[in-house]
Amino acid sequence: MIKFGVAGNPQAFYDKGLKNSEDIPEYLSSIGLDAYEYQCSRSVKVSDDKCEKIFKQAQKYNIILSVHSPYYISLSTQEEEKKINTIKYITDTMSVAKKMGATRIVVHAGALLGLDREYAVESSCNLLKKAYEKADELGLGDITICPETMGKINQLGDSKEIIKMCKVDNRLIPTIDFGHLYCRSLGRLNSVSEWRNELKMYIDELGIDRMKNFHSHFSKMEYTQNGGEKRHVTFSDEGFGPSFEDVAEVLHELNLEPTIICESAGTQDIDSKSMKEIYFR
Repeated sequence: MIKFGVAGNPQAFYDKGLKNSEDIPEYLSSIGLDAYEYQCSRSVKVSDDKCEKIFKQAQKYNIILSVHSPYYISLSTQEEEKKINTIKYITDTMSVAKKMGATRIVVHAGALLGLDREYAVESSCNLLKKAYEKADELGLGDITICPETMGKINQLGDSKEIIKMCKVDNRLIPTIDFGHLYCRSLGRLNSVSEWRNELKMYIDELGIDRMKNFHSHFSKMEYTQNGGEKRHVTFSDEGFGPSFEDVAEVLHELNLEPTIICESAGTQDIDSKSMKEIYFR
């Protein structure tokens, strides 16, 4: 089944006087959502006790978990020390995921670092391969790494680049961030036909087995003509794309049932509920 959820804790969660992430599964369940992406975006320091509490609550309320790795990861780094550190950030995030009962982690490809795009992609592929080799050594190989499409034009992570990375190992599946791709395309990706072509490309290249339940992010976004992604907005902000109605139609048509994590600015829960209602309607 398709799942809808949130990245991090929305403002309404705090407005209710709640503070701790172990309380989020009950909150999400109470409003009819199914998924939660825990944010390790700035640090992978999460206590075993916290992991266990989130695990138990997620089990109790049937919330699917994923974990976002640190934003400062750059898969194409050429410095040996940074390569070692990047692999550690990834496997540390996988360890947190396993303790929480999550099955997926999201990884940013990172900046180009002045490299030729093709060379940067090859470097990223090699590092992902080594990350899984290390994960297997640590008993973490059952956690799925999900490289994410990125929204800034000067970053790695267009669809073709993410597909190449996912071909490194059959355990890799993409995080398709619809808002990022919309920004990166300068608004071109914003119709049923465009999203159909985009998702069919993923299916053709990676196969329906991996794409049936792919990971995804969705939010409406603002972009600039020169750089792509500028900022996340909310569904109530007018004049921004992409349209979830178009995405929902294509998901239904292609019989795809991803986990869709909403990254709206503070209204993740409200907007995720809207997406769920749109899809099932």
